[in-house]
Amino acid sequence: MNLWRFLLQFISLLIIRRLIVIRSVSALCEYSITHENTLYNFNLVAPSKQFPHGVLSEDGYYKVSSNGTVVWFQLCDAMIFNHDPPRCFDCWVMYTYSLFRTTFIGMWWIISLWHGLSNVISGYPVCITMGQTPTITTDLIDKRNPQMGLVVKMKHNGPHMSCSLSVSVVCDSNQVQVPQTLERVGVCSYATQLRHPSGCAITESTNSNGLGWFVTLLIIILCLFGGYLIAGATYRFFYLHIRGIDIIPNLEFWDSLPHRAQSAFMCLVGRFRGHSEGYHSFDSPVDF
Repeated sequence: MNLWRFLLQFISLLIIRRLIVIRSVSALCEYSITHENTLYNFNLVAPSKQFPHGVLSEDGYYKVSSNGTVVWFQLCDAMIFNHDPPRCFDCWVMYTYSLFRTTFIGMWWIISLWHGLSNVISGYPVCITMGQTPTITTDLIDKRNPQMGLVVKMKHNGPHMSCSLSVSVVCDSNQVQVPQTLERVGVCSYATQLRHPSGCAITESTNSNGLGWFVTLLIIILCLFGGYLIAGATYRFFYLHIRGIDIIPNLEFWDSLPHRAQSAFMCLVGRFRGHSEGYHSFDSPVDF
């Protein structure tokens, strides 16, 4: 019994952890912004018929290299497959530092730091985690042109050096182009880009061409008034057995309403004329 209970708890924890990861992935890969009366909604992991995992690489990771530096990475803090993960090879340890010529960014298992600080465990250099959920940011490639796509930045802030990788996901609805070049933009900062349909936003117009609040309120009042008349007429017809025009509730009030409106209007006109005549008599010349 204890063994079965332990297994059930273990499986439940795995399921909960998986759900949390899926939610965090979705949140990291979503981005919304309003620009010039247009709402742009991005979701890099939204499944489609051709791309069930969105922008995520179905091979498990993307690979790009430049000048001997090789980077394996996956976007949005989520590895699809974790079989045969890339390893950290050719690492030189200098005092407490290590220079990784071969680096990679994964999310669940081995994750990398290049040109950065390493932990030495039992005499072996272990790569420092980079690109986990708290260190991933998403922004527009071009704030003046949101249709270009998103840039996902993964970073690690170490005590001696900070490293980052910026991946621009360019909107291209016609093709997929994996990263081709790795650009070094700082001491330990790199940038690359890929083209993918998942980088395109779903747009919605936010122009205020609707009915407006006043018209909406007027429609609500008319609907309530119509419901009142129907309910009252139904009650008087079926329960009070009233026939003819008298089934309209409060018929006397509605019949006198035009006369009341006319009287109120004439009263306002009379007051306005009275004020006008008063001003006219005050300004008229006096003969001596």
